[in-house]
Amino acid sequence: MQFSSIDAVHMSQAIALAEQALFITSPNPRVGCVLVSADGQWLGQGHTQMAGGAHAEIMALRDAQERGVNVVGATAYVTLEPCSHQGRTGPCCDALIHAGIARVVASVQDPNPQVAGQGFAKLRAAGIQVDIGLQEERSRELNIGFFMRMQSSKPWLRMKIAQSLDGHTALNNGNSQWLTQTDARQDGHRWRARACAVLTGIGTVLDDDPLLNVRGIDTPRQPDLLLIDSQLQTPLTARLWNPARRVVIFHAQQHPDKAQALQAQGAHLVHLPGPGNKVDLPAMVTQLAAMAYNEVHVEAGHKLNGSLLHTGLIDELLVYVAPLLTGPGHSMAALPALNDLADAQTWSFVQTERIGADLRLLLRRIA
Repeated sequence: MQFSSIDAVHMSQAIALAEQALFITSPNPRVGCVLVSADGQWLGQGHTQMAGGAHAEIMALRDAQERGVNVVGATAYVTLEPCSHQGRTGPCCDALIHAGIARVVASVQDPNPQVAGQGFAKLRAAGIQVDIGLQEERSRELNIGFFMRMQSSKPWLRMKIAQSLDGHTALNNGNSQWLTQTDARQDGHRWRARACAVLTGIGTVLDDDPLLNVRGIDTPRQPDLLLIDSQLQTPLTARLWNPARRVVIFHAQQHPDKAQALQAQGAHLVHLPGPGNKVDLPAMVTQLAAMAYNEVHVEAGHKLNGSLLHTGLIDELLVYVAPLLTGPGHSMAALPALNDLADAQTWSFVQTERIGADLRLLLRRIA
């Protein structure tokens, strides 16, 4: 399908709208929609709201209605296939058909098996022209975790690391505040905010007593907190407890008294025993997909980092490099020693960018 330059402009606007939904739609995808008349006039726009709220197409139709404009014969530019099933909201296909939309331009087919081309088929059956594939990669990137969960039954795991130029995340005495400057730390909070959940280990909780929430970013939703705590050692006085946020603790050993106390604190416990009385990490990742997590943001210590990397569960590395030489200290991950470079994990640089005084690296695993 050949798209015009005008099509590209309107789809870019739809994607920009989807980006405005970056922090709010979990577990739904971030979607934007723009309505344009046959003579090129902009009629309405919208993006998906928080889970249970209106989808992008509905928001765009409402916007047009509030403006008092007629959308009959218009084109809808939407970043993901309109849904065709009844979920927490009604089918967007039906709304577009009922409104008299003449053409739908979509970036990509919805990977959700409940949709998966059925939306396009329903629109075409109603006589609507459907064109697919405009700026597909941008839409996929915006919903990389949603596509991963729908197609692979696992969430997208992104590991965030702040380290010195010589590769250390903390000094030998454990001091790591602050390796990076304010701009990089604030950027890290934006990545937290877009995730469905933040994952850490009990070692980080006991050593640092972190909040692990989103701060300094305008977001109505705090990501859930996922904690790997094999022996249920999480203190009831830890700063991580927040009634506005769900805390899920994965454990390997049974301690009924500790479990009861943690549940009374509001924790949701998941028993996943694995080898060595540790949490079964691959089973945990499968469970995270079943819990409808799309993107999981990992901020942990070198031991858990090493375990997740060694088992091949991390999809992306988000590394902030500070222009500091710290000497001996903690490494980013406790990985086993190798005898041959051919056995090293291979990653690809996706993006490099200066964030204030620091450097942000985004890398993805090469299969």
